[in-house]
Amino acid sequence: MSTIRIEPLRAEPQIIETLSEILVEVVANGGSVSFMHPLDLETAKSFWMGSLAAAERGERVVLGAFDSNCLVATVTLLLDCPPNQPHRAEIAKMMTRLSHRGRGIAKRLVQTAESIAIEKKRTLLVLDTAEEEGASGFYEKLGFTLAGLIPDYAFKPHGGLTRTMIYWKRL
Repeated sequence: MSTIRIEPLRAEPQIIETLSEILVEVVANGGSVSFMHPLDLETAKSFWMGSLAAAERGERVVLGAFDSNCLVATVTLLLDCPPNQPHRAEIAKMMTRLSHRGRGIAKRLVQTAESIAIEKKRTLLVLDTAEEEGASGFYEKLGFTLAGLIPDYAFKPHGGLTRTMIYWKRL
């Protein structure tokens, strides 16, 4: 297996293009990451341009995992919380290309996000994942605790409502 490198991402054209391709692939395969299928590439690009602009402002950190020089996975650490929550951050948009799943890449991305959260004096992480075809088992293995379920929280990418599972973890 080749070496995986994890680093914060910047708004470079090739990065935006690849992140957009990953987002379209994940949504097409049922990933519940706030978008509906079919997701066009331009909408995905617009999302990533906004997300990476927020990263430039320090509101979030968008991490990428590279297999050689190919971007294959991403996770976002949201840092822009209300004034009464400076101790909190949120894990969002955990996505791995289908070709690279099951290799421990997502685990390393979340662990890196946790390390950055600690560096930024965050002591609580939260996240949500769809109940159906979500990543609850993955997050539980990483020490996240289920806070509860919200019925009919969002539509699945191919239609139909799903419950969402809310998780937390103290750092």
